[in-house]
Amino acid sequence: MTTPRDDDDPYLWLEDVEGEAALEWVAERNTETAAALASDADFTALKKRLREVLDASDRIPYTARRGAFLYNFWRDATHVRGVWRRTTLEQYRKDAPQWEDVLDLDALAAAEDEKWLWAGARVRHPEYDRALVCLSRDGGDAVVVREFDLATRTFVDGGFRVGEAKTRIGWIDADTVFIGTDFGPGSLTDAGYPRTVRRWRRGTPLEEAEPVFEADPVDVAASGWRDTTPGFERDFVARSLDFFRGETYVLGADDTLVKIDVPDDADSYVHRRHLIVTLKSDWLGQRAGSLLAFDFEAFLTGDRTAAVLFTPDERTALAGHSWTRHHLILETMRDVSTRIEVLTPDPGGAWARTPLTDVPELSAVTVVDTDPDLSDEYFLDVSGFLQPSTLYRGEIGADTEILKQAPARFATAGLTVEQFFATSPDGTRVPYFVIGPDRAATGPGPTLLYGYGGFEVSLTPYYGAVKGRAWLERGGTYVIANIRGGGEYGPDWHQAALGAHRPRAFEDFAAVAADLVARGITTPAMLGAAGGSNGGLLMGAMLTRHPELFGAIVAQVPLLDMLRFHKLLAGASWIAEYGNPDDEADRPHLRAISPYHQLAEDRVYPPVLLMTSTRDDRVHPGHARKAAARLRELGHEVLLHENTGGGHAGAGDNEQAAHNDALVHTFLWQRLMRGNGEEPARTA
Repeated sequence: MTTPRDDDDPYLWLEDVEGEAALEWVAERNTETAAALASDADFTALKKRLREVLDASDRIPYTARRGAFLYNFWRDATHVRGVWRRTTLEQYRKDAPQWEDVLDLDALAAAEDEKWLWAGARVRHPEYDRALVCLSRDGGDAVVVREFDLATRTFVDGGFRVGEAKTRIGWIDADTVFIGTDFGPGSLTDAGYPRTVRRWRRGTPLEEAEPVFEADPVDVAASGWRDTTPGFERDFVARSLDFFRGETYVLGADDTLVKIDVPDDADSYVHRRHLIVTLKSDWLGQRAGSLLAFDFEAFLTGDRTAAVLFTPDERTALAGHSWTRHHLILETMRDVSTRIEVLTPDPGGAWARTPLTDVPELSAVTVVDTDPDLSDEYFLDVSGFLQPSTLYRGEIGADTEILKQAPARFATAGLTVEQFFATSPDGTRVPYFVIGPDRAATGPGPTLLYGYGGFEVSLTPYYGAVKGRAWLERGGTYVIANIRGGGEYGPDWHQAALGAHRPRAFEDFAAVAADLVARGITTPAMLGAAGGSNGGLLMGAMLTRHPELFGAIVAQVPLLDMLRFHKLLAGASWIAEYGNPDDEADRPHLRAISPYHQLAEDRVYPPVLLMTSTRDDRVHPGHARKAAARLRELGHEVLLHENTGGGHAGAGDNEQAAHNDALVHTFLWQRLMRGNGEEPARTA
């Protein structure tokens, strides 16, 4: 059999997302998967226990402050689609706060007979009186937008309304917004995002919104926003040249543009009098990964005097930062464990530096929310792999209080957390976390290795109750690999696996897999691997490049056809990460890393489970469909489960999420326990 070519692909018909033949084929695959996995003796009980975790009423309800209220979006068994609600700090301090429902998605979905899912809200600042509510139809990235009155808790009659599109919208004032949406031919980029920024005034037709900025069709997107900080009101527009490069402009009163002249691969924004720049390449004598602060008005006149807020080293990278009224909270990672401190500017341009809190080893701390306008309040979440979250509230310079503590969701007796380093073929040390029983005492066992390795995404410690119940409690070991392509060690770690260098991420992951075996933690037959989206590409690479290392592989909402990804949905926006299949210089390496084009009949592959969603309008479900069809044609063991809704997340509610997680872990346990010499019990 021949390998499919881009222009001779027998399974192109499976790219017809809603096509009758394609959906009929998907239904047949779903039936096969249900018979193989949902009929397992332990499936129903496992799904129930996972649903309990997702629906638990004593989860921490994380909030965002909007004026006097703390807002939260909540799902449970009663609120399947969820409810947007709010409370006060006084109430939030209580074990059982009184919540005021703002918008009930279940009631709205029932009233309008639509599968609405929450996609966020842009609350008008600093008045906090109106919101632009975004609603997703069954989980897609495309949304409808409706203006909402937060005082009456109703949609505004005759207010701003936008039909379904990948819209970008934000408040200018009470009667005006910046908007980018689908205005018809020529208004979207090749990646399917808004190409124009327009000023839309209340009471006027959307199609008459005034154009103020336009990007090129080959750009990823255009955007516009107003900084509404009192005393520092400014308008900005920007074009994303690709996924990592962009240009930002100050929009003058007469719509003149003044470019903020920073490197196009830097992240930058303006906060009050400061221009904050995160470098992705060296600039002004500072290393990539550094965080710089400038006086914004002086910068516009040519002054390049920078305050250096953070400089990376080979083990330490910037993780994030957040403003309070008078301070900057800085989060850094040293070997993927978080550190946190407070930086305070003075009028002369100097910055003082003090620790904020101690963080346990192999743990993570996250700034959940701050109040950059009025106070130095912050909300801080601290957790670890075996440590449930604790939510703190404090004000910088004052004491902190524990607001909420999540209960333990799974048994941790006998479990340990360790960090090891594998050595990739080029000598790079690759960190990874191991969570599970002491294998020195118990011997090799079923192990699940997870990875992502792209887009500068860092995989940090977290408390995973679903993973705890579905895997760790059953005696499994869970491993997270911090491979190149991620952001664990800053821009250099990411850029090392860009484009033609993508195989370095694959080599790192394979090195971790081999190291697990060498340490006696597992064996190839008992080692499973899982990843989603870009991590799904990683799984495809493991299948086609290193099948001998694994006993089972799960790829969720994966990219697998790397010669057509740029033609499918949002794929064109990822060319900067992978390369351009239409460029003769890039096409050879893209074919080489394209799992769909590397599948062969004469290879021995581990069993594969592919998961996707019909409503995923980011990574096309055709990737998973076509790979499943190709594997079936070649005689390999493969299962496909395609959820009809849920978007790129793969699930639109807790029932779907619990079902998907139960499928994944049942599949892995069945296959990997075979590697342990045990044949799992099966129902008739």
